Amino acid sequence: MNKPQAAGNPRVEVTLKALVDLAKPAGMLSLGHANIRAAQSGNYLSHLKGRGMAFDETRLYQPGDDVRRMDWRVTARTDKPHSKVFKEERERPMFIAVDYRATMAFATRGVFKSVQAARLAGLLAWAALKQGDRIGGQIFSEDGCQELKPQTGKPALLRFFNALINPVYSGGGVFNLAQPLARLLHHARPGSRVYILSDFRGMNSAAENHLANLARHCDVVLVHIVDPLESSLPSQGRYRFTDGWREILIDSGDKQRLQAYRQRFQERQQYLQSLGNKLRLLLVPCSTQQAPLEALNGSRSRPT
Repeated sequence: MNKPQAAGNPRVEVTLKALVDLAKPAGMLSLGHANIRAAQSGNYLSHLKGRGMAFDETRLYQPGDDVRRMDWRVTARTDKPHSKVFKEERERPMFIAVDYRATMAFATRGVFKSVQAARLAGLLAWAALKQGDRIGGQIFSEDGCQELKPQTGKPALLRFFNALINPVYSGGGVFNLAQPLARLLHHARPGSRVYILSDFRGMNSAAENHLANLARHCDVVLVHIVDPLESSLPSQGRYRFTDGWREILIDSGDKQRLQAYRQRFQERQQYLQSLGNKLRLLLVPCSTQQAPLEALNGSRSRPT
């Protein structure tokens, strides 16, 4: 993440303690949109195809066994026919993609969008741990991407939290969403639940295609993080904004410019909603001044 100048301020950067402290509120997180019908692993009700089968044991061949599942090594060693027995995988990987690009290091109210994304990711990771699921993720910025292979247990949780605080990037910089979505296609296994936490600036046709391919095999949720100022400028006054390097001056008294600003935001909202409907994705809005748990448990825009 691009480190802001106000180091140590919980509104502009996330800490390990803040992520660890999300354990209790995560217990109140309902992931109903992921078609979970119980908090135990193995109790999923999913429309997805291609769920994996894990090897369980080898036993003596029984009439009717599929010959394609013969364990030829054990058969040769014992001189008796043996079959492999498989069981359905009981856990689902949760893959959480977090946007740390420069546009996420911004807020006029609440916390930085990047901090909100980290808090949302922390809640989701704790929920995955409590359900016995594997935790993996992706963090991307202008400095590159970092992917974490889904693993189980608290070590996986802490590994993900450390990456949220100090990501170790590789590859080229990310300036639109096509690159991280292309990498998600490679790293997220079919049947995974994939959460993408972003302001979704930089969506283009290539990103749409990658997202469509991802949605064919995974249960995808888009969490759209916005600052209130992005939806509407103050009605009167001149305002100066800076990212620490550049400054811009906005005169919100210009009614025509104010209306055009609002319209651009509404068009972007409608675009994301339309994209979600088309690809049958879940779109979850989240403001920078909203409690992360409230956003994830609150009203959701479901695909039609």
